Amino acid sequence: MPKNDNSIQAPIPTPNKVGAVMVVGAGVSGIQAALDTANSGFKVYLVEKGPAIGGRMSQLDKTFPTNDCSMCILSPKFIECATNPNISIITDAQVEGIEGEAGNFEVSLLQKPKYVDPTKCTGCGTCAEYCPVNILDGYNENLSTLKAIHLAFPQAVPAVSTIDLSRCLYLLRTECQICVPVCRNKAIDFHHREEKLKIEVGSVILAPGYEPFEPRLQSQYGYPRLINVVTSLELERLLSASGPNRGTLRRPSDGKPPEKIAWIQCVGSRDTNTGNTYCSAVCCMYAMKQVILSKEHIPDLNALILHNDIRAYGKGFEGYYERAQNTPGVRFVWSKASVLGEQPETGNVVLRYRVNGAEVKDEEFDLVVLSVGLCSPESNRELADKLSVSINQYGFCERSGFSPIETSRSGIYACGAFQAPMDIPDSVTMASGAASLASQLLSEQRGTLISEKSYPPERDVSGEPPRVGVFVCDCGTNIVKVVDVAGVVEYAKNLPGVVHAEEDTFTCSIDSISHMVEVIKEKRLNRLVVAACTPRTHEPVFQDVLRQAGLNPYLFEMTNIREHCSWVHMGEKKKATRKAEDLVRMAVFKAELLKPLPQLSYEVTGTALVIGGGISGMVSALALAHQGVKVYLIERGEELGGLARRICYSMEGDDVRTYVQDLIREVYSNLLIQIYTEADLVDFSGYVGNFSTKIGVGKCNMLKEINHGVTIIATGAEEFRPAEYLYQEDSRVLTLLELEDEIERGSERIRNSNTFVMIQCVGSRDKERPYCSRVCCSQGIKDALALKKINPNMEIYILYRDMRTYGFREDYYREAADQGVIFIRYDADDRPEVEVVEENGRSVLRVLIAEPVLGKRLMLDADMLALGVATVPPTGSRKLSQLLKVPLNEDGFFMEAHMKLRPVDFAVDGIFMAGLVHSPKFIDESVAQAKAAASRAMTILSKDEIMADGIISAVNGQKCTGCGVCEEICSFNAIDVDPEDKVAVINNALCKGCGLCSSSCRSGALDIMGFSEEQTMTLIEAVTG
Repeated sequence: MPKNDNSIQAPIPTPNKVGAVMVVGAGVSGIQAALDTANSGFKVYLVEKGPAIGGRMSQLDKTFPTNDCSMCILSPKFIECATNPNISIITDAQVEGIEGEAGNFEVSLLQKPKYVDPTKCTGCGTCAEYCPVNILDGYNENLSTLKAIHLAFPQAVPAVSTIDLSRCLYLLRTECQICVPVCRNKAIDFHHREEKLKIEVGSVILAPGYEPFEPRLQSQYGYPRLINVVTSLELERLLSASGPNRGTLRRPSDGKPPEKIAWIQCVGSRDTNTGNTYCSAVCCMYAMKQVILSKEHIPDLNALILHNDIRAYGKGFEGYYERAQNTPGVRFVWSKASVLGEQPETGNVVLRYRVNGAEVKDEEFDLVVLSVGLCSPESNRELADKLSVSINQYGFCERSGFSPIETSRSGIYACGAFQAPMDIPDSVTMASGAASLASQLLSEQRGTLISEKSYPPERDVSGEPPRVGVFVCDCGTNIVKVVDVAGVVEYAKNLPGVVHAEEDTFTCSIDSISHMVEVIKEKRLNRLVVAACTPRTHEPVFQDVLRQAGLNPYLFEMTNIREHCSWVHMGEKKKATRKAEDLVRMAVFKAELLKPLPQLSYEVTGTALVIGGGISGMVSALALAHQGVKVYLIERGEELGGLARRICYSMEGDDVRTYVQDLIREVYSNLLIQIYTEADLVDFSGYVGNFSTKIGVGKCNMLKEINHGVTIIATGAEEFRPAEYLYQEDSRVLTLLELEDEIERGSERIRNSNTFVMIQCVGSRDKERPYCSRVCCSQGIKDALALKKINPNMEIYILYRDMRTYGFREDYYREAADQGVIFIRYDADDRPEVEVVEENGRSVLRVLIAEPVLGKRLMLDADMLALGVATVPPTGSRKLSQLLKVPLNEDGFFMEAHMKLRPVDFAVDGIFMAGLVHSPKFIDESVAQAKAAASRAMTILSKDEIMADGIISAVNGQKCTGCGVCEEICSFNAIDVDPEDKVAVINNALCKGCGLCSSSCRSGALDIMGFSEEQTMTLIEAVTG
């Protein structure tokens, strides 16, 4: 029933707090934290010790499990950072110290001398052409060379040349300076000195990243002595379109395409010899990604992955693992390996490894890849020391179990791989969560230090003939290695209305963006066509180019010649080029008919609806309420707490039940949170900033209407109930959660048990539920350690397929083994069998299992059996999905807008997700995701109004007959037929421009702005001739 029906309490300003945040580290995590914080109304200083932002993600070729081009999805973030007036990027700088307290810090920075003026340098590269000094290219992992003065990488932001201070002849011996006179803009000045900066901020977010393990420390791998033994990051560069071989996979020794490659896993991870006993969490997946990509480069490649456990624990990971396993020519072998040496005649590398734990095999490979782990560099330890932030024994940030983003110092937060080894979606989630905490701390100072982005007045082009500019992208080599881009450009130059056409290596790079603006102005272009990759990520980037040039953003057409052409026609270069020409011709012909569209804006309702009252829902609600937002929190059940009510303690020993009760008390005591229990959604309508939801409350289903600006779905998940292994037939068979409860209650039958068996992957990783439930392995180990505390002599067997104790949870796996817990691996196609038998006058649970290493069938007689069962989507997810018009994935969990870079967003603006409803995860991960969802919500709620898309439906009243077909089929309730005029009326705010109404209108009265019938027919005519 409803509680706390109070009006919003405006936060009381605190004069000494500063409405600015410093983000230290500009990898993907730092970039996301900076963008979320700036877009929520705060000034941001983004500090990077290198010459450009991007971090390690900028070095990757593709990302798993979607195989998106890493730079293609990251570069729009670069541009967003560079063009945001509230983000100041400070490169070549390091933190030297900090004074003050949370809300009011003074941070001291030391910035290296650049010797290149960033306000004058255009990144043209002339200086590099004349520079006589070649150096190893660190961006390409020293596999190629560049000049002592150079751009950090092709898409670098800032796009400013940088000088290697240790190799420049002038800085070493006061010789040369050839770069000074050849620079047309007089940007190079060797009189620069290092600068000491002091910056006042209210909060600091630490995102300094990681460094790959250095395999030189382990001589058994022959690195770097053997040239054809490379690290995984070196292979990324060998695969990359911007790498040393321009996207052609060749081995370093002789430049030949390899025919056989082996990957050795866990190099520098899970290793007591190096001290890195933790799991690096990403290596299994990136190795599989590299195998799949290498097979795309060389279809006949023979690939071998030598592994321990395969840790495909994330969303979509298990399916990717299956894909790799089922790829012809790919072998997975459970084994460790060492490098014996190389064949002098061929340079091939000889590996020795065991097969099935017994037979020793020597095998020759053209290339060996070391899957190196993630380490905390010494610079991170120094940074933590300067800021008085605690770190753990591995050099990563010390974390509290239920506050994974907070550090030991108030007002300083951590995200990304500084917290622990993690992959990109988790890093992005943690970054948004850190932005949320910084925003909460400084909420009363929101908007005090920011400025709005300004654009020149829009030029009226209505009286001008079409003047089309065509920009065709190489996308490194993603496009140009298949499509004759130069030929396509020449073809475009001869199309009617085209006054400019050019080829760009990376059209989305910051220097290309600036160049496009200048070309539009110089040649008075009034239409823009870009032939490149997907408009899903890049259309907003190029529409902003038009705004910067003083044109309407809808005078833009983009055609996808990567996904629709080069990627799908790799073996047909001539046909791919002809298709690219067709696509460009279609885009140009349509562009000539484009008209300016109005930019629509709508007021934002400054309240939020959170659906689900578990940990994620409560944390999201509190994160918003702490920033002055009125929150409606609805829960289907009679009480808050969700599935977490059944968990007693975390793996680290934290008291979960106390944490949940504390959250419940805090939620109920917050006057800005209105709670409805026993509440169900009845109806949902509206659009970002202005949603309307009807809920039925209580047993009488009393209707209540809620108006809100954003929605967060946090409806949790459920424990799977199996119909196997005698579950619910024999009371001695429990799920792991049921076992935990019995342990906590001090159950007598638990204390009296001598032999205990646990079976993992029950209801997960099978045909019905092919995903991994992520938490079960750790839950089993947690319970096993608890049982050992009760009875150290108890025999405990854990039957598993892969132990997926990623990150620091690996230490508990080792601890369990040290305490005598026996781990027995089984194969998916030969699962354990359980039966009840009489043995020595007592009834026991007999478990039969085929042990693959021994090659024997083992018989275990257990007093009790526990099952690691799946985490399944909650009942009602499909109905909720249909009501809110947001998608589910094939496993029944909600599907995010982008798996890597928008992990808590839906494609529908203004709706977010958090916790188990996204996928199975641990409590600390759910807490971080809940704060991330709140952060993303605040990027909307912090604004008075938002801009909406101009591509919407329009009605021709002269043609409309008022038949109502469009009203009936509109999925967004955006159309009503006026009862008096009998004409369809469009609600511009609700319309998504999907085109369903237009294609269904029998009288042709409906058009989609930017996709009119005339424009669509022109596209068809352009390709059919």
